Amino acid sequence: MTNQLDKKSQAWSALFSEPMSELVKRYTSSVFFDKRLWQADIAGSLAHADMLGHQGIISAQDLADIQRGMAQISAEIESGAFEWKLDLEDVHLNIEARLTQLVGIAGKRLHTGRSRNDQVATDVRLWLRGEIDLIGELLVELQKALIEAASEHTETILPGFTHLQVAQPVSFAHHLLAYVEMFARDAERMADVRRRTNRLPLGSAALAGTGYPLDRERVARSLGMVDAQGVAQVCHNSLDAVSDRDFAMEFTAAASICMVHISRLSEELIIWMSQNFGFIQLADRFTTGSSIMPQKKNPDVPELARGKTGRVVGHLMGLITLMKGQPLAYNKDNQEDKEPLFDTVDTLKDTLRIFAEMMGGITVNAAAMEAAARRGYATATDLADYLVKKGLPFRDAHEVVAHAVKTAQALGVDLSELPLATLQTFNAAIEVDVFEALSLQGSLAARNTLGGTAPQRVQSEIARHRARLT
Repeated sequence: MTNQLDKKSQAWSALFSEPMSELVKRYTSSVFFDKRLWQADIAGSLAHADMLGHQGIISAQDLADIQRGMAQISAEIESGAFEWKLDLEDVHLNIEARLTQLVGIAGKRLHTGRSRNDQVATDVRLWLRGEIDLIGELLVELQKALIEAASEHTETILPGFTHLQVAQPVSFAHHLLAYVEMFARDAERMADVRRRTNRLPLGSAALAGTGYPLDRERVARSLGMVDAQGVAQVCHNSLDAVSDRDFAMEFTAAASICMVHISRLSEELIIWMSQNFGFIQLADRFTTGSSIMPQKKNPDVPELARGKTGRVVGHLMGLITLMKGQPLAYNKDNQEDKEPLFDTVDTLKDTLRIFAEMMGGITVNAAAMEAAARRGYATATDLADYLVKKGLPFRDAHEVVAHAVKTAQALGVDLSELPLATLQTFNAAIEVDVFEALSLQGSLAARNTLGGTAPQRVQSEIARHRARLT
């Protein structure tokens, strides 16, 4: 007998008196983007079939046929021989139709106790779980690249900025480690999202559960949907299970924050590479030239990453807007969750990969960094701290230093270049040891508290991060 799915294209065709229009077919189809879920779909189906067999809902022979058919389908998809059909709408019906074609009635029995509503929710969760694991690995690689770069520059002086004005000197290593902290938090967020993603909707059926004696916890354990103690994690409300897309929104929010961190780093790389700063050079393989200006070397990778951040944040807004007006339970709107989610994953993975490599190939112009720190009176706060240690209240010290800076500006020199006699006109407590406090190296060394920029403290942080990431 001709398979019903092949004969009438849709699983529900018996109810309808006319075929779906070609325009609607193309408009509603998702197969050409959701086919990337095929491995998750087959894994979920095999776990479901195993449970149906264990519960006596299907026979051992049906189970064996399903397993055999799914193995062949996997081989066909991997080899490129599988024919994806627009008429079959999505990844689920394409695989089910091929399974029924291969193994007959056993393929039709696979859908017992489930719906495409809980099936797709399970597939997306399984797929995203694997992508989160990969993103976690990529975040580790980026942190390691930053740590290695930092280890070479614990005493390289960089002007620290607030309001993009020179504020205080920091080490370049300390600056890089700030991004390590950001990406470490991103990894923590991803791990937390994974925990809530790793819950099983399957068995909720269309929206109300099912009358078949399913063992949903068995399916969850088969799919690795367990907590740290090995307890099966299932969605406990069938309405919520099929309609929940919190995990997709939450992942995209975490990805957006991560991309914002990348964008902040990108902005700094772009600024530092400009001729007005000249602090760094990116390796040529991460830059492009100009079609008209032969002297140009453009930081295209950071610029594009900065632009792609807006793309990912836009996907977050799209998913939130997608969900905001939906009544329970499943609605066709939710087909629109996949493309933004897929693109977010792809964009974040590609960006993390390229940044891990790029950050390992930066050339640092330490002399330009130090010269910029000297131009901005970066040790003014150190002079105030020096006077406080001599007994002056900080607010009075602040006022004294402001006059000293004003004089240095008028003379076109750094504070450390003012003669001792001139400095003493601002406060008699100033002595020759002031020049150690006014040096850039002395300023760094003085900040040896936890979280500070002193080379010794930064080296300890590098060791801590290395231990954390091994």
